[in-house]
This record gives sequence, C-alpha cells and structure tokens, in this order.
Amino acid sequence: MIHLSKTDITNMEQRKRATFINALSGAKPAFLLGTVSAGGNTNCAIFNSVLHIGANPPLMGFILRPATVERHSYDNIRETGCFTLNHVPASLYQQAHQTSAKYPRTMSEFAQCGLNELYTDGFAAPFVGQSPLQIGLRFVEEHTLPVNATILIIGEVEHVFSTIPPDQSGHIRFDETANVASVDSYYTQSFLETLPYARFTE
Repeated sequence: MIHLSKTDITNMEQRKRATFINALSGAKPAFLLGTVSAGGNTNCAIFNSVLHIGANPPLMGFILRPATVERHSYDNIRETGCFTLNHVPASLYQQAHQTSAKYPRTMSEFAQCGLNELYTDGFAAPFVGQSPLQIGLRFVEEHTLPVNATILIIGEVEHVFSTIPPDQSGHIRFDETANVASVDSYYTQSFLETLPYARFTE
C-alpha cells in the first residue's frame, strides 16, 4: 500500500495532481449538460459532478469550476433558467468526451460532436437525442463555495424521458451507460443486486 501525505500531493506536478485528486471519488455517471443562450446558441458539455439533492421537490445539482473564464453552460443557464442532464450511452463516450474541448460560444458542440439536439414539450433547453435517460431541469438557485469558488447549481426536475423504464419500486438499470473517473477515463458498470431496506435488529 502506498502512502501519500498532503506534502506529497502538493508537490505533484500540477496536471498529475489534478487528475489524481479528481480520481479519488471514483468513476461517476457521465452526463451531457444541454443549454441554449437567450440568442439561440446551443451548448453541450460533459459533466461528472452531478448530485442528487432531494426527492420532494425533485432536485438535482452539479458543480461548476470557478467563473474566472468563460463558462458557456453557466451563462446560458442564468440567461434562460433551464438546462438538461443526459446520461451518456456507453457507445457515445468518445463524442461526449469531445464536448470538453474549448469551442467558441457561437459553435455548437451538438453539431461538432455528432450529437442530436432534441426539443420537446416546449422545454427551451435541448436534450441529447441519443441519450437513454434525459432530464429537463429549471434553475432554482446557486451557491458559490467559499473554499475554492466553485459553484453549486441546483435545478428542479420538470421532465424525464427514458428508454430505460424504472421497475415497480422505481429503480433504474444503468448497465449501458458510461461512467468517468478524473476527466478522461471511461468505464461501464455492471449491476450486482438490489438489496432490501437495511434495518437494525438485535
């Protein structure tokens, strides 16, 4: 077993340190975040920092890097008040990864990366047509974290479109969707089992 102290981590080369620390939380679901500006420019960006916030009301969130440079997704959400989160099918992980490139604001990642823009039910933000599970959210609030100036964006779920039907208890299988560790290592996941509600008994 290796041991890395805070000093060891601090002394790592910058890029290696960022990759290593990002990887410590493990492989997490890969999402494509779909937005559109008030002027109609669409944006699609990969995220692995999506969080469950609450079920009633249904809330989800994600973490954005500090707004010290252009953040097209952030600007679009603040302009229009809505966004989509789209699970990445395992077959699409390479195109999804390409959305992390720094495209100009007027150039859509949907078109550049072979992703289908899908609009439905009058919802302003675009869904990813190839995604098996698409979630439309309305912006609720944001919080800048004092520790490092990252931004927590919280949205309320207004629409869910899915080709993966939940079972009778609400569980969803994610065998065919992609996970990502750090920002560039992709995985699939395998279902083990659904366990009963855990109770303490003497």
